[in-house]
Amino acid sequence: MRRAGVPYPIMPAGRTDRGVHARMQVVSVRLPPCYTPEMLAERLPPQLPPDLGLCVARRAPDGFHSQWSAVGKEYRYRVQLGGSPSEAWRPFVMEPSLEPRLEGAVLKPERISELLGAMVGRRDFYAFHEHSSQRKPRTLESATLHELGGGLFEFRLRGDGFGRYQVRYLVGSTLLTASGALSEERFRAALDSGTTIPGLKAPAQGLLLWEVHYPPDKEPFPPEERALAPGLPSAPPFCLSAEADAQAA
Repeated sequence: MRRAGVPYPIMPAGRTDRGVHARMQVVSVRLPPCYTPEMLAERLPPQLPPDLGLCVARRAPDGFHSQWSAVGKEYRYRVQLGGSPSEAWRPFVMEPSLEPRLEGAVLKPERISELLGAMVGRRDFYAFHEHSSQRKPRTLESATLHELGGGLFEFRLRGDGFGRYQVRYLVGSTLLTASGALSEERFRAALDSGTTIPGLKAPAQGLLLWEVHYPPDKEPFPPEERALAPGLPSAPPFCLSAEADAQAA
């Protein structure tokens, strides 16, 4: 940012763990006088490393703050439940067969979807995040499983906020329970009362910060940019279908 002519500190909407990817990370920054968002969009990309890109730069509504104005986030997590991932997807997918506690497990999508439904609601997810995160009620608005093709499935979790590693613990512990390695009774007790369980933190590479949500009076992005951000690569981990990606390749 300094090399692009912006000497001020930046504020991201949140942190992502090392190895986690982001389709939509939002960053707010104060611009120097006479410096426009269009100038930033032109000058910043040449300064970025190969694995980081800028989709859009927009002047935000008055009072906007990338973190404190946010009202929710959606995360997606990719798991190979059948067969083997393609080489294009392999860096962005969890392979349960490589996890010692899931080795040889039969993971049925219907069972996983059933367990995901039990998570939805406002509750204390203390058993599913690092205890360095504040303990407080959080609302998980939706938790669903979607088939992308070729044995690849996607967890989609949307909520008003997430503790550190929460999505990874929710995904991993759901897979443990679906496999029978963790009893459903203990899983539901952890959801209902925060009772500690020997959960599983799913690996970082399967996780993707999909979207950050803002109220209408603070929303910087029009719907068309949210649906299809300009300049966003169409390859994994951002494409929506493993089969479509394989056909394009």
